[in-house]
Formats: sequence, structure tokens, C-alpha cells
Amino acid sequence: MYVRQTIDAFEQWFRTFVMSEWTFYQFGFIAVGYVAASFLASRTEPALESKARRIKGNPDLLRVIIAFMRRLKWLFLAVWLWLVNVILTQNTWPSQRWLVSTALTLTAAWFIISVLTKIIRNPALSRIVAIFSWGYVALYALRLDDPVFSALDGLAVNLGAVRLSLLLVLKAAVLAVALVWIAVLIGNVLSHWVQRSGDLSPSIKVLISKFIKIGLIMIAGAIALSATGIDLTALTVFSGAVGVGIGFGLQKVVSNFISGIIILLDKSIKPGDTITLGDTFGSIRDLRSRFVSVITRDGKEYLIPNEDFISQQVVNWSFSSDYVRIDVDFGTAYDSDPHEVARIAIATASSVDRVANEYKAQVCWLTCFGASSLDFRLRFWISDPANGLTNVRGQVLMALWDAFKEAGVSIPFPHREIIMRTPVEIKQSRED
Repeated sequence: MYVRQTIDAFEQWFRTFVMSEWTFYQFGFIAVGYVAASFLASRTEPALESKARRIKGNPDLLRVIIAFMRRLKWLFLAVWLWLVNVILTQNTWPSQRWLVSTALTLTAAWFIISVLTKIIRNPALSRIVAIFSWGYVALYALRLDDPVFSALDGLAVNLGAVRLSLLLVLKAAVLAVALVWIAVLIGNVLSHWVQRSGDLSPSIKVLISKFIKIGLIMIAGAIALSATGIDLTALTVFSGAVGVGIGFGLQKVVSNFISGIIILLDKSIKPGDTITLGDTFGSIRDLRSRFVSVITRDGKEYLIPNEDFISQQVVNWSFSSDYVRIDVDFGTAYDSDPHEVARIAIATASSVDRVANEYKAQVCWLTCFGASSLDFRLRFWISDPANGLTNVRGQVLMALWDAFKEAGVSIPFPHREIIMRTPVEIKQSRED
């Protein structure tokens, strides 16, 4: 009996609304609006997009503006449907404009959602969020939300005192993702504001930014759980067991996280510092919650766990000062004047661009009477270790070669003298 009444109601709705002549009129209005909107969009989008691309310094804003420009067709169609809906509202019955009203709601929703979701940088995730959001609006506009939600709520299991339905899980997941995304977005905005502050050190800036982001994410998660109506006290035992298991599995993650906090608090390293850790030499690019990003001179980026900076020996070339002393060893022939050699070496080092003449004077010492040469050590200072050490040594050595060649100072090569205690007779054989 109930099924028959439902079929009869559907047939009456189909004859009244779908097969009505006003339905065909509304289809015509929508088709005309779509063609006109497509034509106007093809004429205006290229010029507006070229002007929008002149915006510099804010890629997120530019992405949203470009998405807005590329969807002008839907904006023009929404405006057209709004005008048609206003006219039909004043001159017809609601049953004679239902299709235009529904199309207006769906078009406007798709335009707004597709533009706003472009803030999400991942294209696949942005598309998924847009489709699901528009699908919810479509269910609401077609008045199918209550039956669908009732069906999802019917798929449930009982976990003690907690009734866990598919609808509750979906609501919690969607709300948690949305709130966490908003928290991350707000955290990034506040982080950029903190980074522009000139009164804070780089380490404090990173520390404040991380506390802001972590705090906002925790608040977003708590709000999501509270808003979905989940009784957290009923899940205490279950969450405690899961927490112990996760704790054992994430020991290294927690260790690196705590190490990162310690590094930021003691200010031992900061972005821009030049460091040496083991065989890695480079400058610190970023401090993350789990690792430190180090860029080497050959362009490689090492993601070093924070724990290594606590447990291993780290050389920070720019911890208290940017100035670094470099030693260059060389030798000259024994017939050279060591005083003249030292004077030439100091003057040559001073002529190299990267040598910091304003900090400390260069010195050159005779260190050893070697087997084949007089051995010297030239010491000088630089203020930019992040630009490399080997290259500045090479520049100084090349300059020394040119200066010694011009002054007539020779650089000897090793000589070996072999003394034969027993005479050796050398015979030369002749072939007949």
C-alpha cells in the first residue's frame, strides 16, 4: 500500500512539474543563458586574466583571482538565472519557476565552491572537495538531503554506550578536515606576519610559528569532536590503549619533535646558519617539527632529523659570528727570501674579493723547513662561509701562483736522491 502511494505521488509530481509547458520554457531560458554566458566569458576572460597575472607577491590570492576569471561563464549564467527568477517570481506561480530556481542555486553554488577551493594547492584534493561540497548543495536544493542522511544514519554499529553511524563518521571527518584546513590557513597567515617582524630572532620566529600552528590544529580537532556530539568519556579506555600503541610506534617522531623544540629554545642553529654535521656541509634552509633542511653547495637538500643535532657534534660556522678563518698551506724553493714570500702572500690574499680585510689582517708564517721546500701557512678571514670554502681557497692559490710567477719565486716539486753503496756495473748488449 505504501509503495503504491509513493508511485502515485511521483507520477502526479512528474505530470505537474516535469511535463508542464512551463518546464520547457524554463529549459529554454537556461539554454539561452548558457549560450550567452559562454559567449561573454570567451570575450572577457583572456583580457581580465592577463591583467590579474600582474599581481606579484601573493600566489594564493593570484590563484583565487585566476580561478574567478576562468569561471566567469558560471557567474554570467547565475546572474541571468537570477534575473529570470525575479521576473518569474513576480508573474508566475512557484510551480512554474522551480527549475530556474534550482538551476540558479546549483550554478551559484558551483561558481563559489570552485573558486574558493582553489586555495587548496593540491589539484586532486581541490577537485574532490569541490565535488563533494557541490553534491551536498545539490541534495539540499533537490530536497533529497533528509532521505540520504536517514539512510546513512541507519548504517550504524554500537560500541558500548556509543552509537557509531556512517553519517556521524562522515560528519566528523568533513568537519575535522575543514576546521584543520582553516586552522592551517590561519596559522600560515599568522606565521607570515611573525616572520615579517624585525624585533624577533629567526629561531624565536620559527618557534612562535610552530606553537601557533600546533595550537590552532589542536583547537580545531577538539571543536570538530565536540560539534559532532561524540562522547569522549565513553572512548577513554579505547583511546588510552590506542594511545599507548601509537606512543611506542612513534618514539622517534616524538624524540625528533622534542629535539626540534629544544633546538629552537637554545638557539643553537637558525635558518641561514652554515653548519657541518658529519660529512654534510651547507646552510640551513628551514627548521621543521621533525627535521632540519640543509642545502649543500652542490644543490642537494638533506633532511636531517632534529635528534642528530642534539646527539652529534655540530659545527656552526656562523653561530656567534659570520667571520671564519681559513688556512692555506704552500711551499717555495730554498733560494727564496722567506720575508719577501710572506709579504707577497699577504698582499695577494688582500686582493681577493671575498677576503675580509676590514676584520683582521692576514698573516703568513714560515712553519717548516721541508724536505724540498720552505713551508708556509697563510691565514685570512672571510665573512660569507655559506658561499663555500674550497672556492675561496682556490682563488687565493691561483692568485699566489700568478704573484710568485711574476716575482720570480719558484714552487719546487719533490726531489729524491738515491745513493748506491755498492757500485753497479751497467752492460750494454749488442746484437750481431
